[in-house]
Amino acid sequence: MFDWIVSLLARGGYFAFGWLMFIETVFPPIPSEVLVPLAGFLAAEGTFNLVAVVIVGTLGSTIGAVFWYWVGWKVGERRLRKLAKKHGRWLTMTPQDVDATGAWFRRKGIWAVFIARMLPGPRSMISVPAGMAHMPMLPFLTATFLGTGIWVGFLAVLGYVLQSQYDRVAEYLDPMIYVMLAAGLGYYIWRLVQRRGTA
Repeated sequence: MFDWIVSLLARGGYFAFGWLMFIETVFPPIPSEVLVPLAGFLAAEGTFNLVAVVIVGTLGSTIGAVFWYWVGWKVGERRLRKLAKKHGRWLTMTPQDVDATGAWFRRKGIWAVFIARMLPGPRSMISVPAGMAHMPMLPFLTATFLGTGIWVGFLAVLGYVLQSQYDRVAEYLDPMIYVMLAAGLGYYIWRLVQRRGTA
């Protein structure tokens, strides 16, 4: 898969990279922890420009975050609470989880979005409580863009610096992609088992 991603980025250019970053945020098939360093590799080889990688990656991911913000806005806490009560097992959440998340977000606000955008896992889902709380769009976009930019910049520079170790990194990164995908599925199944009595 490593070679396939590199080939796709090389053929599709910035558009492919931005699109994959959007998809990664909406439904993470290929984690940004894998995708962005590969774009950094290509920047070190001269295929991409490092600054453009950071900008395009940040924009793609931010647009994906807006999608989840819109979902949170449309669903709202009341409707999500009803969904959690009715389908809590499959959503791996309870109405109490919804209340706790909403209360936590109202306490942390813009800082929650900014910090979460730099953390693997919460990066995408933080947009949902932001939307549910009807956080104003400008602060949301500002926190999302800045937090995402720092994260993407760090990963891109990492890939750029490690370009000389391309073959060695590829040897470990290729199986790591499948491990991360399996870990995500495993976590969901574990949550599903933990919530057996909340359907």
